[in-house]
Amino acid sequence: MNPETLEGFVDADEAGKFLSLNRRRILELARARKLPGHPIGDGARRVWRFRLSELAAAVASTEKSGFAS
Repeated sequence: MNPETLEGFVDADEAGKFLSLNRRRILELARARKLPGHPIGDGARRVWRFRLSELAAAVASTEKSGFAS
């Protein structure tokens, strides 16, 4: 893999800005597995990280299926 092409992770605040949702809603959707997220750590105080490309793909597939209409 080329390190220059690797996509970094963003936190829930950045994911929220990208999707026009607040941080709390992003985390709720990630915990419910309705948004792709990557939990880091164990227990109740996990840190969640997101990839913008995965979020965009999830939104696009939701729109195609007619769920968002």
